[in-house]
Amino acid sequence: MKKEAWFGISILIAIVAALIILMPAPADITNGHLGLLMLALIVVTIMLGFPTAFTLMGMGVIFTLFAYRAMGPKLAIEQTLDLMVLRTYAVMTNDVLIAVPLFIFMGYLVERANLIEKLFKSLHLVMARIPGSLAVATVITCAVFATATGIVGAVVTLMGLLALPAMLKAGYDVKLSAGVITAGGCLGIMIPPSVLLIVYGAVAGVSVVKLYAAAFFPGLLLAGMYVLYIILVAKLKPSWAPPLSEEERRIPLPEFAANIKNSISNKALPGLLRALKGERNSSISVYVIVKQLFITLIPAIMFACVIGLSYNLSMPTTQQASTLTELGSLNAPSTVQYAGSLQEPAGAGLAEPPGSLAEPPGAALAEPPAGVSEPPGTVAEPPGATPSQSEQNAAAASTVPEADAPSVSPTFWIVFAVGLALMIAFYAWFTFARLEVFKMLLASFFPLAFMILAVLGSIVFGFATPSEAAAMGAFGGILLALCYRRLNMPMLKESVYLAARTSAMVCWLFVGSSIFSAAFALLGGQQIINDWVVSMDLTPLEFMILAQIVIFLLGWPLEWTEIIVIFMPIFLPLLAHYNIDPLFFGILVALNLQTAFLSPPVAMSAFYLKGVAPSHVTLNQIFMGMLPFMGIQIVALILLYAFPKIGLWLPEVLY
Repeated sequence: MKKEAWFGISILIAIVAALIILMPAPADITNGHLGLLMLALIVVTIMLGFPTAFTLMGMGVIFTLFAYRAMGPKLAIEQTLDLMVLRTYAVMTNDVLIAVPLFIFMGYLVERANLIEKLFKSLHLVMARIPGSLAVATVITCAVFATATGIVGAVVTLMGLLALPAMLKAGYDVKLSAGVITAGGCLGIMIPPSVLLIVYGAVAGVSVVKLYAAAFFPGLLLAGMYVLYIILVAKLKPSWAPPLSEEERRIPLPEFAANIKNSISNKALPGLLRALKGERNSSISVYVIVKQLFITLIPAIMFACVIGLSYNLSMPTTQQASTLTELGSLNAPSTVQYAGSLQEPAGAGLAEPPGSLAEPPGAALAEPPAGVSEPPGTVAEPPGATPSQSEQNAAAASTVPEADAPSVSPTFWIVFAVGLALMIAFYAWFTFARLEVFKMLLASFFPLAFMILAVLGSIVFGFATPSEAAAMGAFGGILLALCYRRLNMPMLKESVYLAARTSAMVCWLFVGSSIFSAAFALLGGQQIINDWVVSMDLTPLEFMILAQIVIFLLGWPLEWTEIIVIFMPIFLPLLAHYNIDPLFFGILVALNLQTAFLSPPVAMSAFYLKGVAPSHVTLNQIFMGMLPFMGIQIVALILLYAFPKIGLWLPEVLY
């Protein structure tokens, strides 16, 4: 055992012995003070390197015994063991935590599907003309990959192996390159599907679905601010992010594309259409031309599908009116006979009576019987009421032209015209070189983006619970690995093992924090903190600033998991006093906890990158590169608090 471990154990034993000595003097030290001492002690032991989960459990058990010491040794031990069992069972029955191992498993599968290299290269070529294109492509790659995996260490390590040598070779500043990779790799803990949000939702009792919806735009805002900062630095200091040379921008064309470009046209769509007719393409097979033409037309096909779906969704009232008009135009005797044969009450078969669309002329004269809420005769009239039926048929026929009239909003046609103009401009700009880049995106970016959007969409729009969507994502990860020919038994076993190990760590952490929180509450530490904060007579703004400063400072020595499970239960009871929404508070905390990976001395992102960086890249350079991005995170936190609708607009619209 290391000397540091023995030193920590000796400190712990000394403190426990001092507490035992102090136990007979309740006037000098109260239970509440023991709770505060327990809170300080847990931070010290974690910083000494003890396992967080088991340290929490050990501290919880020891201090629970102190809380029950007045009952006698036997009863105190029984109560402590009962508390451990109940708290462990509560964690085991928490349905929210089912999504954690599934999302982690999806992340490990995507990580091992070897997508990141193709994704980075294709985005690099797409962003070639943007200032700081390599760094911008790195941030976007990190955002997409971190969203799919949610594993900060994996993203930073892989991008350190892939993007850092490319940026250093292109002459990028070491500090800027290191900051881009470390900050971009942390986006996965903010942009859903995020394990951090699941853990916070389980601790705070907040809907994970609403947390995902609320975190979507703040996550995109943070990534956009990173990109804006990179472009600004590349403009102000071109030596830090030099533009790519023409040689690096050149894209090699396959043989068929080079032939069509040289003999027909450099534009992909006109060239392929003319080549399909047989114009100077004897060396190119029809299969190749049709295949490339289909790939070229994918944007147009997607545009047509979106427009068609929007058109159908924009006309629900017209379709319903047409259906009801057709029902009203049926032969009157047959309608009466059909309705009467089923022996249904009037209006039972329809959601709205046809009479609401076209009232018969005599409706004002014929009063309905008492107790009938709908006009009689809307669906089933007595067989003898022939004049009333003919009047209804005439009124329904008179409304047919009006019901068949289109009711599409002018906004739809404006959007359609603008989209059509953009599609024409796109294909006028779409050359064979850009077709090759588009095919690279089809092979790397779009499958990953589709899987992420499918998982998020099913959660946000209520089609599936987070656990069900996580299962879909895990299955999607298996399909991706299979499509890219990376799925094999060793890879699958390794992914399962890593997912099980990480999930076990999270679950044990929850068990330990649950026992620790119970002991803290039993000793009265929570009440002391609540009374102290309330006595300060803070405004909600002042309390929010104080809470975020405390969380920011805790991010220096601790990781986000420890902050969420240990300190969130302390802040959460105070939110009701200041009328602060736990949903909004959770988004602020998630944005603030990004700093836990970028703030020295713990700054795990820096150590992940240092482990794979060239020897001449020092840890101090990595720390200096992370500081501007930490400042951007603080600015984003201020913007989110100043404009809460950035986070709350989407959940308010959807739910």
